[in-house]
Amino acid sequence: MPALTGPRETKERSGDRRSFPVKAATTIFQGSLVAVGADDQLVPMSTATTLRGVGRAEEPVDNSAGVDGDLNCEVGSGIYRYANSAAADLITAADIGLPCYGVDDQTVALTDGTSTRSVAGTIHDVDALGVWVKFS
Repeated sequence: MPALTGPRETKERSGDRRSFPVKAATTIFQGSLVAVGADDQLVPMSTATTLRGVGRAEEPVDNSAGVDGDLNCEVGSGIYRYANSAAADLITAADIGLPCYGVDDQTVALTDGTSTRSVAGTIHDVDALGVWVKFS
């Protein structure tokens, strides 16, 4: 494509919302931690090694009777608080900046659970109510 010789209308997106096709036979709850699998279909985060955490579900989606991609779900990519794991997987302020790993659709942990969990996002902050996870 040749270089511009005049003004160009360049479309813009805020970058804080994306839409993903939802996996067949899947229900996603609003506010849940969601991920995409190797097939690029959205699912609730779970203990699995093939997922990529992408953010927070902005709406409920019931694709339980559908096939892959029948419905889409809007996903927020920002900083959201989720439940902290316990014991050896408890996240503390010393862990800020490290990756955290998905346990389920509302809990994150410090470790990959001996190679059984996928990265959910990055630890942004920790407080008494949970872990603030950053999604980009």
